Amino acid sequence: MNVLPAVEVSQTPEEKFREYLASRPRPQRFTTQQRDMVQYIFSKHNHFDADELIDEMKGESFRVSRPTVYRTLKKLVDAGLLRKINLGTRTVYEHDYGYAQHDHLYCEQCGTMIEFQDSQIDNLISDVCQQHQFQLVGHSFIIRGVCSTCNRARMTKRRLDLV
Repeated sequence: MNVLPAVEVSQTPEEKFREYLASRPRPQRFTTQQRDMVQYIFSKHNHFDADELIDEMKGESFRVSRPTVYRTLKKLVDAGLLRKINLGTRTVYEHDYGYAQHDHLYCEQCGTMIEFQDSQIDNLISDVCQQHQFQLVGHSFIIRGVCSTCNRARMTKRRLDLV
């Protein structure tokens, strides 16, 4: 995975989430499980699904319930802290707060996600939005295919089949 530049932010993810919960029509309290989740999720930068998060946190002795994880992930997306990415039958999450806009290469064989930025793509999107007088809020661009590792493995198998 390429390391993307961090974007300077004025609040920590925990502070931003607390503010989000307090500003709801019916303010909600910030629970210990939610705090643990926010701290755990933002302690590393990776793409994950809900089940992976539950397994990893339980493996590190955190007490998290499945319903709380699903509810909190939805709130973290609504608060602008996480981005939800649909990959067919699988939904993964990634940091949205404090990270530059970027796109993805997704290997349909092994599930690897490679993050990248390209100014030409950004310029093209901006031009198309201007042509249509469209106010851009964000975008999600996922290129699906087969990564170099899986491609090499497939090519090796083909050569062996010819022997």
